[in-house]
Amino acid sequence: MPESGIEDLLRTLSPQVLGAVVRRYGHFDLAEDATQEALLAAATQWPAEGRPGNPRAWLIKVASRRLTDLLRAEQARRRREDTVVQWRLPEEHVAPADDTLVLLFLCCHPSLSPASQIALTLRAVGGLTTAEIARAFLVPEATMTRRISRAKAGIKASGVPFALPAEPGRLDAVLHVLYLIFNEGYASTSGPDLVRSDLSAEAIRLARIVHRLVPDDGEATGLLALMLLTDARRPARTGPDGAPIPMSEQDRGRWNAGYVAEGIALLSEALPNGPAGQFQIQAAIAALHDEAPSAEETDWPQIEALYEVLLRLSDNPVVALNHAVAVGMARGPREGLAALEELGDRISGDHRFHAARAHLLEMAGDIDEAIESYVDAARRATGSPHRRYLHARAERLR
Repeated sequence: MPESGIEDLLRTLSPQVLGAVVRRYGHFDLAEDATQEALLAAATQWPAEGRPGNPRAWLIKVASRRLTDLLRAEQARRRREDTVVQWRLPEEHVAPADDTLVLLFLCCHPSLSPASQIALTLRAVGGLTTAEIARAFLVPEATMTRRISRAKAGIKASGVPFALPAEPGRLDAVLHVLYLIFNEGYASTSGPDLVRSDLSAEAIRLARIVHRLVPDDGEATGLLALMLLTDARRPARTGPDGAPIPMSEQDRGRWNAGYVAEGIALLSEALPNGPAGQFQIQAAIAALHDEAPSAEETDWPQIEALYEVLLRLSDNPVVALNHAVAVGMARGPREGLAALEELGDRISGDHRFHAARAHLLEMAGDIDEAIESYVDAARRATGSPHRRYLHARAERLR
């Protein structure tokens, strides 16, 4: 197998192996170290010796042995090695999907704060770098590094047994984690690619599993619907050079009609069953975009109204930004710009704020200011596709 193929396989297997080892032994921090050593051993040995028949079992065996060594060393210092000697390797009959889901709930450990649960899961299950997680949370990278370190230490010190419950608090954290993982895959915040389809596909896969486990939970259903309705547009989102294509300019014939139909069916199933949560409302907004025959026929007044409902549920600056854009599309660019100004400094450091401002200024005919805002947005963007796109928008207006 080519080296790139091995790297892709190891990325897929990493959370499954970590989940299997943690499920059997606990000791999250040491299990993570042991899993990383097993992945490194595979990356070194497999290209030369060939891939084993059961790569997952090979990795679990190597990681388990390494974890046993680490625990023996640690417990020898405490004179408790006799406990480790009695341990056995993890059972091999557990499904990979189960292990990944177990890891999701383990990262949402009750001893951790919601922010730490989310950050740790993004790191362990999503494979995001600390810098990517920090951008998802709109916090400095150093802050996120400390948060993840504290989360690992908290799990180690808590002494609370690992389990796979579905209490509302744990489930809410898991859903939020999957949402952030999907967003990072659908619109990568860094690197050369706009889309990281491995992350968005993994988020959808895990959301399907969670939905099967809790089919009556409206937000679990709404999140899966939101992912499908959003990911349906992925085939038309980028040009041949990898640059983003705005929704208004996308070839809607390339959208995934199967995902659109499935997402709308899920949304129709969830909405009648009680008060709608954030994911259901976002899914309803996505459905209005997907069902519009053309950009011109989009029901912007209805989208604006839904964003107003969403704002009442969550005082989130990104939601406020999207609401301002919807106001501009429904009532005119000047009103949209006024709504943007009301945001103050809450999100003014993010490139999305300046890109939205540039778009509304362009609609209003303020070309010089639009160019300046596009360039400002490009300067703040962390992903190279976004930078190229924003510079191109500015150049088009010169």
